[in-house]
Amino acid sequence: MTDYQKAKALLHSKKAEMEERLRRTDKHVHHREEPISAGFAEQASEMANFEVLVTLDEEGKKELLQIDAALQRIEDGKYDECSTCGANINQKRLEAIPYTTYCIDCSEKVQA
Repeated sequence: MTDYQKAKALLHSKKAEMEERLRRTDKHVHHREEPISAGFAEQASEMANFEVLVTLDEEGKKELLQIDAALQRIEDGKYDECSTCGANINQKRLEAIPYTTYCIDCSEKVQA
């Protein structure tokens, strides 16, 4: 049986961390204050950095949605149920990936 209170606290902590990370990446992605560099090499480097920031922003938003879904599953009493087969998700797996929706067997099938 999963300790829902402990899981909820962990998810809220991860959510706060992710929201702060998203605030920082948003600042760099959407509120650029410095002018574009004159040199081509610097522009290429800035563009590569920008692409990394956009990817981090997108991945962070996806993770935040997963965290919110996990918090909803806690409220619904289905946090530790695999969304595919309905089996219980191992406690150690939930500690490692607190927003997972799959047991280890189903996760391996999905990734294959």
